[in-house]
Amino acid sequence: MTQSKGFHGYLSMQGRGLISLPPALRAKYGLDKSGAQIEITEREDGVLELRPTLPVPALERWFWEKSWMAGELEVDEHVRKGEVETFETAEEFMKHLTDLSEANE
Repeated sequence: MTQSKGFHGYLSMQGRGLISLPPALRAKYGLDKSGAQIEITEREDGVLELRPTLPVPALERWFWEKSWMAGELEVDEHVRKGEVETFETAEEFMKHLTDLSEANE
């Protein structure tokens, strides 16, 4: 069995199945903010795993789709390799986009 280096303690079950996390853990994982969520997973061995999560507003859910995330990883790889162009002004950038669009017609 592996030893955890983080918090270890006991939580008391309150009425209606409520538990309260220690204040230091709530602050550490941002669970002291309004709307904070905890994902719970029941494992086959009887362990209940709790993971702090961030709610995603419906209008921003597209960003976290697998296809969009794949594109983000692709861009990160181009940046890592230095395969990027920079522009001094928005006009230069827009001209570049127009040129690319015309070249692909």
